[in-house]
Amino acid sequence: MSDPTPPGWTLQVARDDLSRTRRRALELAPLQPGEALLRVERVGLTANNVTYAVLGDSFRYWEFFPAPPGWGTVPVWGFAEVVASEADGVGVGARLYGYLPTASHLRVRPGRVDERGFRDASPHRATLPSPYNAYALTGADPAYDAAQEDLQVLFRPLYWTSFMLVDWLVDNDLLGARSVVLSSASSKTAYGAAFGLHRQGIEVVGLTSPRNTAFVRGLGCYDRVLTYAEVDRLPLDRPALYADLAGSPELTAALRAHLGDRLVHEVVVGVTNQEAAVAGTLADTGPAMFFAPDQMRKRIGDWGRPGLDRRFAESWRAFAPVAATWVDVVEGAGPEALERVWREVQAGTADPRAGHVVVL
Repeated sequence: MSDPTPPGWTLQVARDDLSRTRRRALELAPLQPGEALLRVERVGLTANNVTYAVLGDSFRYWEFFPAPPGWGTVPVWGFAEVVASEADGVGVGARLYGYLPTASHLRVRPGRVDERGFRDASPHRATLPSPYNAYALTGADPAYDAAQEDLQVLFRPLYWTSFMLVDWLVDNDLLGARSVVLSSASSKTAYGAAFGLHRQGIEVVGLTSPRNTAFVRGLGCYDRVLTYAEVDRLPLDRPALYADLAGSPELTAALRAHLGDRLVHEVVVGVTNQEAAVAGTLADTGPAMFFAPDQMRKRIGDWGRPGLDRRFAESWRAFAPVAATWVDVVEGAGPEALERVWREVQAGTADPRAGHVVVL
């Protein structure tokens, strides 16, 4: 294999202090038979990537892209190009969407190659959740639109969670609730779910910080928006389900105290409260953690993978034009921008309207 690119690099974060970063050279050794090399092109950085890091041990996110002890490579979503291949059916120049490292390149071992793409069959990924191992060829992806690449790297992985959360709630008749309460309502996953629930006529209440209240109200997909200090204004005349994206034990305790037996179910969806996650208090926020791949596996069994992809694409096509009015794309370039944006997003100081895309 000839040298395909300039020297590679990888951005790593300290697992005990996510604000601490370092860049290291990435060795691009010759490919072995059955391997392919992807050049990471365009990725998004959102609070979702912080969740991957916060839950890196418990949900095995650190295992996808191994790093030296004490360090982690944060998973991101985006587009990559095949720049070298020793794998049958995977040609140089192919463009893919999938789960990528904060790095210039990714070595994969394509398996189950077909017209839709492939799965990384590298041994270290064999027991990891399969949806994260899929790489979709843009030319065969029903949800792909070349004009929407920035929206896709920012929203698509989050919208998969939103889409599957809504599907799970509807599939289970809201577990007896008549209203869904979402914390961290300014997050993309939360308002993606609110969009889907609202379209089905389900009442949705958003909880957010005072500084994000105007933004959340302006989205138009929440029936009511309250600050975290206004939990006692939640109505008591209907059973409610709490979808927790904040991970704040104090907020959950206040909500439980106010709603009492009107709170019929709780589910943890994400983590914006990093301190609670690191301290191990997430178990106090609810009895269950929603894991989108579980519902995806169920629906693949019900509909087949093409059926699930078709339904997602239909929902995405309704969401994307609306989401485009809710975000201001902020584009950076190179590893320096990636490192800077990671620190900003990890610190929680990003404007909720800002959508950070980094071209590598």
